[in-house]
Amino acid sequence: MFSSQKLAVFVDVQNMFYSARNIHYGRLDYEKLLRAVVMERKLTRAIAYLVETPDIDQSGFKSFIGSIGWEVKSKALKVRPDGSTKGDWDMGIAIDAISIAPKVDTIVLVSGDGDFVDLINHLKAIGVRVEVHSFKESTAEELINAATAHYPIERRMLLDR
Repeated sequence: MFSSQKLAVFVDVQNMFYSARNIHYGRLDYEKLLRAVVMERKLTRAIAYLVETPDIDQSGFKSFIGSIGWEVKSKALKVRPDGSTKGDWDMGIAIDAISIAPKVDTIVLVSGDGDFVDLINHLKAIGVRVEVHSFKESTAEELINAATAHYPIERRMLLDR
């Protein structure tokens, strides 16, 4: 990687939380993740997108990742009239990535969600390198194929127990 390369990192916290828990029975270490993703490059922004549920206090998590360099964007889980819930940041991540694309060389998406394929294709069409970092076991194949590069997140990126 070129040390002059500017990048922005966008992490889908819910996707990473459930993938780490379901695949490795652990939690992702966001400090290790940021260091591994940035390497020697110039970080423009690192944003963690979080959906908050009323029964879980995430203030400690938000405070911690904010202290290690992540900007945190959060919103409340929506409960529909039929009782079902909706909580994702797909549109927010896409809008932010498109907005920052002219200011960076590389966008790093930390998610395995195949819904981001169109975003990746758009970013690549305007000349931005797009890296996907995710747990391979829970990553949509079309997302891996769309990315400029895919880097599997391995067990060493989890918090020590």
